[in-house]
Amino acid sequence: MTSDLRKTSFFDKLKSGLEKTRKLLLTNVDDIILGGKVIDQHLFEELEEALIMADVGPVFTYDLIEKMKEKVKRRELDKPEHLKKVLRETMKDILRVNDRPFVISRDGLHTFMMVGVNGTGKTTTIGKMAYQFKQEGREVIIAAADTFRAAAIEQLDVWCKRVNVPLIKQQFGADPAAVVYDAIQAAKAGKANLLIIDTAGRLHTKVNLMEELKKMKRIMARDISNVPQEILLVIDATTGQNAINQAKMFNEEIGVTGIVLTKLDGTSKGGIVIRIARELQIPIRYIGIGEHLEDLRPFQGDDFIEALFD
Repeated sequence: MTSDLRKTSFFDKLKSGLEKTRKLLLTNVDDIILGGKVIDQHLFEELEEALIMADVGPVFTYDLIEKMKEKVKRRELDKPEHLKKVLRETMKDILRVNDRPFVISRDGLHTFMMVGVNGTGKTTTIGKMAYQFKQEGREVIIAAADTFRAAAIEQLDVWCKRVNVPLIKQQFGADPAAVVYDAIQAAKAGKANLLIIDTAGRLHTKVNLMEELKKMKRIMARDISNVPQEILLVIDATTGQNAINQAKMFNEEIGVTGIVLTKLDGTSKGGIVIRIARELQIPIRYIGIGEHLEDLRPFQGDDFIEALFD
């Protein structure tokens, strides 16, 4: 399949995956702004409620409503249906401002430290990332540093065999930092130039978890000064406000360079993309919209908005 066909296929899948979000957000917006209504305070209040319900967040909603009111005052908006265009363009602007280059170097060792609470799809995301990097001709190693769940190690082992990449692991209950150290040494020995590290996600032991993650960072930096280049937080789009809380916590504790948003196809809360970009200002690097290997893709803000409004 050519790249253009793949892009078209993924865009169609993205549109389909955002159907629940589109129904929640745009159906309500259309009901509010169409049908010969006038632009007044009541209309803005209804629009505000619809946007909050769609999980785009109170900060974005306030900014948008104020922007619309200013345009009405300047007589730049005279018809309710024009409000939808302002909504679309404002969303695009926010995602563009939040976008930062995502360069994965082919020189030296590039390391991804994958973090997030259990149940977000972290292990599956790692497998899909490894598959896609292999398709690009890269040599990949995966490290099973979630040593507190035997099932996590076993699941990674299955993925590694499926996508044909080596897995660095130790026995259940081993020191996660020791696994990371072994993986760094294997990569330095020339077995790979791209390392993906799975980590534990046990929120009920938050302090211990964060200390473990910090220790892993120190172990990596001790051997190679600029790693990990990426700390990607995997969050479940279906969790709405909880996703924001998780992102804030991980970012404050260990620093997050990017977000992977999974399960967008199974939720009406896709507006969380806008909220993450506006409130957290952390780039969204990947989105997941299905179970297949190709259903994890780099996030493109313009494509997301086009798929949502198309």
